[in-house]
Amino acid sequence: MSFQSIIGQKAVKEQLVHMVQHNRLSHALLFLGKEGSGTLQLAIAFAQYITCEVVNGKKLTVGSVQLANEPSLFGEPEPAPTANIVPQTSYNDSCGTCPSCKKALELVHPDIHFSYPVIPRKTGDKPIATDFITQWREFVKLNPYGNVYDWLQFINAENKQGNITAHECNDILRKLSLKSFESEYKILILWMPEYLGKEGNKLLKLIEEPPANTLFILVAENEDQILPTIRSRTQLVKIPMLTKLDIESALELRAGLPMQKAQQIAAVAEGNYREALQMIEHSENDWQTMLREWLNAVVKFNPQAQVKWIDETAKIGREKQKQFLQYLFPFCLQAEMHMQEHLLILPLFFPCLHLHVFSKGIVPATHLLQCLMQWLNL
Repeated sequence: MSFQSIIGQKAVKEQLVHMVQHNRLSHALLFLGKEGSGTLQLAIAFAQYITCEVVNGKKLTVGSVQLANEPSLFGEPEPAPTANIVPQTSYNDSCGTCPSCKKALELVHPDIHFSYPVIPRKTGDKPIATDFITQWREFVKLNPYGNVYDWLQFINAENKQGNITAHECNDILRKLSLKSFESEYKILILWMPEYLGKEGNKLLKLIEEPPANTLFILVAENEDQILPTIRSRTQLVKIPMLTKLDIESALELRAGLPMQKAQQIAAVAEGNYREALQMIEHSENDWQTMLREWLNAVVKFNPQAQVKWIDETAKIGREKQKQFLQYLFPFCLQAEMHMQEHLLILPLFFPCLHLHVFSKGIVPATHLLQCLMQWLNL
């Protein structure tokens, strides 16, 4: 995975390249970004960049001609001409064609290790990340912007809680104590360190004084949920949310959406590309009709229609309810901006609740909707 293949984040990409080119690479980095911002993709692309043979100077290319600078089976090569050779420090992305890049792209590079929340498959099981490595590779390729919920559903966790266990910490210590196989660096990408309990303190010594050329990349969404002892030993790299323009462009080029539809989705996604993809998946749902039916039921004070609407909405499932809330949210913002002394009516989505009328002077529209989303755990 190259930097070029990742949506937006130009400033972060330049920052990461600058670290390598100016020899300012810390041994432990904390990539901190909200869901859907591409944090995991940036970590994988950075690992590929570091291990790339062209970037490291192990393989030089001029156009389509490869210039080897290492001995071959036929003896020492002749000195390669220096004209038109791009200096190592000018590479701003991995080449994508050397053997190291190809392995990193398939997530099979022997010096790039992964750790992530896992579940026990049976009672008494002591799972580690490598037990799920096949599913992990498939998940990252199919859901590059997926979150922990998506991952746990992908491995059929059902109601089981994912964790990064003490056994996983021991396995990390074992893997990083070995010499690197091919690359100059050994890299560990630890996804969601928020799921690392007190057993994560086993890694403190290794993070603080790692073996030579060992790099930790922690990929997190919530800084407060990371062990303070681990957080204090890392260099923070903040990953901002994607811009509206970035999401619009990605939806047009990658998802093949028409410009108008891409603009509508990008406006609601709020920088979260995962949510944008979820909206495409549920685009067959006619939220406008659903909203119109609710408004008609409320404005006309039709209790039967209101109860019917609530019952139907309760049956559509959590994900679709979430999509409808996101569709509704911009309208609430607009209503709050233009509303002076009018009343705002908001829907409640389960049969146990009734429709209420709130005055803007008592409960602001956005605050009420946010409370509702929190109550629904969305």
